[in-house]
Amino acid sequence: MWRCEDRDTETEVAVTQRSWPEQAFNFGFFFFAYYGFVGVFSPFVSLYFSDLGMTAVQIGILMSVAQAMRIFGPNLWGWVADHSQQRSRVLRLTGLGAVLSFICVFFGKTFASLFFIMIALNLFTSAQGPLSEALMLAELKGDFTHYGMLRLWGSVGYIVVVLTSGWLFDWLGIGVMPWVGLTLLGLVFTVSMQLKETPQSYVHKAKISMRALIKQREIIAFLASACAMIGAHMAVYVFFSLYMSQLGYSKITIGLMWTLGVIAEIGFFFYQAPMFRRFGIQRLMLFSLAVGVVRFAMIGLGAEFLFLILLAQFLHGVTFGIHHSASVMTLQRWFSGPLQARGQALYISVSYGLGGTLGGIGFSYLWDHVGPEWMYLSAALVSFVGLCCAILSFRWHPVNHTAR
Repeated sequence: MWRCEDRDTETEVAVTQRSWPEQAFNFGFFFFAYYGFVGVFSPFVSLYFSDLGMTAVQIGILMSVAQAMRIFGPNLWGWVADHSQQRSRVLRLTGLGAVLSFICVFFGKTFASLFFIMIALNLFTSAQGPLSEALMLAELKGDFTHYGMLRLWGSVGYIVVVLTSGWLFDWLGIGVMPWVGLTLLGLVFTVSMQLKETPQSYVHKAKISMRALIKQREIIAFLASACAMIGAHMAVYVFFSLYMSQLGYSKITIGLMWTLGVIAEIGFFFYQAPMFRRFGIQRLMLFSLAVGVVRFAMIGLGAEFLFLILLAQFLHGVTFGIHHSASVMTLQRWFSGPLQARGQALYISVSYGLGGTLGGIGFSYLWDHVGPEWMYLSAALVSFVGLCCAILSFRWHPVNHTAR
């Protein structure tokens, strides 16, 4: 087993052996189905909206709803889960709400109806990630040995569904997209019914409110770093395929570039435990942010060279895989025990919600006004800002504060 402990602001990892968690299969299945749904919804729903006759502006508004709900939804459900201490039940409730909301997609034909459907759907789906992470962390009881091996099934689900859906939609048409999405959400709800709340024995601590916690400067710096890192990634998530297409790369090549990034991510999750044992959370967190600076600069300056672009995509395993795991483990310093769900929700809201929204808007402006090269160089600068904020967070973190 390995736990993160801070002594003199350094992150150390102690190692023993522990068997697989009792609910390992259910968590792996949940991540596979949930991120599989993300794999069919995020890349293809805009094509479905276009097939319904929505304009580019209307599609942009509908897609922005998903990011906006990631700011508010996770915090709402995280608060409900922690205050009720019924995280598994809240996960099931949001899973059922997501299924019922998605059924409405079959009947939504106008912009107005789709707008309200997207609000409802993303309100419920935005809870799935942080609540499942909170339940799994409670199951692991501070032992991160198997975290990466469980989390990698989300990446596997994403890549399997993306590849098979692309082939399926070419064969049957984009009109079958809702059936694929509903099937995957049905699987998410089904497996959520099997996930149980792991009893926790909390070490007595002086009571501290969520509001007081988020005023601490080390937490503010950590959240600012996460916001910057995910915001910088929006330059890739939103514009990478378009940029590569403009440079003349084929769709098959672009698809292989994305596949390489996810494979690298899976590879990191698989070998995560020995890497964190050897180098520690702090070093790997700062390394991932520094690599982010290099990766985005490579895309901006060397996009004409296939080798550099393939290397940049391979580094996704560092800039996402390492950064995500290090962030989840760092959160355990402050938001363990009864604050577990709200801590994960706050991270998702600030990083993917706020950071994703600001990044998408900001880089859209830069794409139109200064071009893709400078846009990616700006993303490198944003990642550097995130690196500086992370350094400050680690410097300010109180000594002898342990996440278990």
